[in-house]
Amino acid sequence: MIGFVLDASVTLCWLLDDQATAYTDGVLDRLADGEEALVPAIWSLEVANTLVVSERRKVTTPAHTAAFLEELGQLPVRIERGSIERAFKEVLDVARRYRLSAYDGSYLDLAMKTALPLATVDTALGSAARAAGVGVV
Repeated sequence: MIGFVLDASVTLCWLLDDQATAYTDGVLDRLADGEEALVPAIWSLEVANTLVVSERRKVTTPAHTAAFLEELGQLPVRIERGSIERAFKEVLDVARRYRLSAYDGSYLDLAMKTALPLATVDTALGSAARAAGVGVV
């Protein structure tokens, strides 16, 4: 059963030990316990971009990235591809209305569309979710 929309900001806190918090660990525990997360298609690109930038900055290594992706692949995360079709209308409208990037707008749009709470550590996105009447994990 899908329990929440997962933002890349939470996912990427799992990459580096010093970024993890009780909150992000709690979200990970929910997934480890079998609860499913839903993500917009942009999630994969956001995660991949952060991984490659982390490697370039020598914060991580390709081996660390491979291990992280292996662990991430074991989690029950479902990619919702419809956000791509909604990018020029619904996502853009949400981003405008709540003063978000289009990337963050895709997470909020998905949470609004599915009536699921949003797991995020992004302050602006969390505030926008609450303003939109979306629960925050």
